[in-house]
Amino acid sequence: MQKALLAVGSGVAALQDPYRHDMVAVLGETTGHLSLKNLRDKMRNDPEGYTILTERPRIKLSTLDLSQMKSLPGGSFGREYLRFLEDNNVTPDSRADVKFVDNEELAYVMQRYREVHDLLHTLLGMPTNMLGEVAVKWFEAAQTGLPMCALGAVLGPLRLNARRLQSLFTTLGPWALRNGWQSRCVLNIFYERRWEQSVEDLRKELNIEPPPVILSATNKKGQKKKDE
Repeated sequence: MQKALLAVGSGVAALQDPYRHDMVAVLGETTGHLSLKNLRDKMRNDPEGYTILTERPRIKLSTLDLSQMKSLPGGSFGREYLRFLEDNNVTPDSRADVKFVDNEELAYVMQRYREVHDLLHTLLGMPTNMLGEVAVKWFEAAQTGLPMCALGAVLGPLRLNARRLQSLFTTLGPWALRNGWQSRCVLNIFYERRWEQSVEDLRKELNIEPPPVILSATNKKGQKKKDE
């Protein structure tokens, strides 16, 4: 009963304000049980995914060797991820801890999904402006089946102007959905052991196509948000 009330309350709050990340997080935890079980099973049936479930690594500033990542060549996954964090002024420590998933293993799957989100931005070549976020949400909705992702995929376009909507519906959206459906489970990659691998090679391994258009980061110093 408590979870049902939380789901309804967080759903209403998220509909009213998609930027309420706390409510979006609660909605994801209280409505995603079946999808989390499906993702957990995919991880159990994959050697690398099973290792992740067993070791339960976390992606946080305290677990990242930023100096080592800075020393990697351009085009490597670790260097491009660090570039994404810097260009978009984001931090992996912004991901909230899971609170409302009772099963410990499923709670970790949800946590891992949250902490992998910025890595997906790097793999997909999408910044954190609204158009980039919506494109990633369309990919995640097709890939994970999480109701929270589907909600974001539906509501996000409402905040885009006509030019960005056209780009989403004609180019980025179809690309994101197609790659979400066709790619390997993105939770089955031990990203912390792939920093030296090139983004290009990792995309090929996951069966992810390069982005059809290049969007610039909009949180760089002195640069205004233009894509919302």
